[in-house]
Amino acid sequence: MSIAIGTILEGTVTGITPFGAFIELPGGVTGLVHISEVADAYVKDVKDYLKDQDKIKVKVINIDPKGKIGLSIKQVNSVVSSSSSREVRRDRGRMAPQLSFEDKLAKFMKESDERLLEFKRSTDAKRGGRGSGRY
Repeated sequence: MSIAIGTILEGTVTGITPFGAFIELPGGVTGLVHISEVADAYVKDVKDYLKDQDKIKVKVINIDPKGKIGLSIKQVNSVVSSSSSREVRRDRGRMAPQLSFEDKLAKFMKESDERLLEFKRSTDAKRGGRGSGRY
């Protein structure tokens, strides 16, 4: 079976490292899923998402001239694993609402203004309030 960029294959996890997981693909070829390609959420430990001998679907995202194969799990629509509880843990059992950039920016600005106001009140109280100078 030829392996080409963009191909979705099923493989077996053969090793887990702090930087990713090694996947054995059909034909005995091994590729690497980097920790940044394991899930859409922040991945602190690959072992939270994968374990040895898991059967998973991966997408081939690059093949370098030396023959190293880069794989991605998060670019595949469905992840096949031996335990569905990891998928619940991954999403924390809830769906985050999709906000536009403008909504996110407005929310950030509001929270930032509130924090600055609270900080200003805190420092004013320590200096004796407004208008108190050193004379």
